[in-house]
Amino acid sequence: MSLTRLGAVAYLNARPLVYGLELKTSHFALRFDAPSKCAALLHEHAIDLGMIPSIEFLRGHEPYRIVPELGITSEGPVASVALFCRTPLSAVRTIAADISSRTSNALLRILCVERFGLDPEFVPMAPDPVAMLERCDAALIIGDPALFLDPEAQSVRKIDLGEEWTALTGLPFVWAFWAGRTGALSPERLTELQNARSAGIAASDRIADEYCGPGRAALCRSYLRENIHYVLGEREQAGLQSFYELARAHELVEATRPIVFF
Repeated sequence: MSLTRLGAVAYLNARPLVYGLELKTSHFALRFDAPSKCAALLHEHAIDLGMIPSIEFLRGHEPYRIVPELGITSEGPVASVALFCRTPLSAVRTIAADISSRTSNALLRILCVERFGLDPEFVPMAPDPVAMLERCDAALIIGDPALFLDPEAQSVRKIDLGEEWTALTGLPFVWAFWAGRTGALSPERLTELQNARSAGIAASDRIADEYCGPGRAALCRSYLRENIHYVLGEREQAGLQSFYELARAHELVEATRPIVFF
């Protein structure tokens, strides 16, 4: 069987899902990109399996299947997806939206209506927190930049979107998962992905230390242990379905699709 081309997210939270896969060069070809790029590569057939933002499951030109049991999820605070505000939330009129994001952009638009009572202008921008907050009242920042940004140092308020979603729905949120076309993954390689996740969770402290360095190791260890989860069970699927239904209701996608696994 030929190499399975994997497109993974280039953030700390994805590393436990790919732990050790870079050594399996006879089975996988692994690359790292921003979430939006992972989705684009999968849509373009440039990779076989992508760690795609969950909203992109509904945006492919053909149905995708999801690798069972695996996902990047949270219940309550996620720490790495947040709205950073330099004005009171009620006064926010413009939001700089990280162009690396797809799911978080959709989630924030839902929360603005369903939870915050806002109708702001969204301004797409590169993930540069300083520039974003200079131009707009607030900034949607995701991944490592959001995790490492110190709100006090920037004189901003951090509103955690994972926490807001769980407060709204009582459910976990699914940020990303492995997805691809029918036939893209053999049962043996599916098992290898699941085993990589298990090994990555067991080695999360080591992953955090190597990725973040000594200055941020404690923060990153806590993040991987407490904020990020790697399961896609019944509650996570219920949260995902709720997100899809709200995305459709707010016209962020044209239609929903059944959640189908390999």
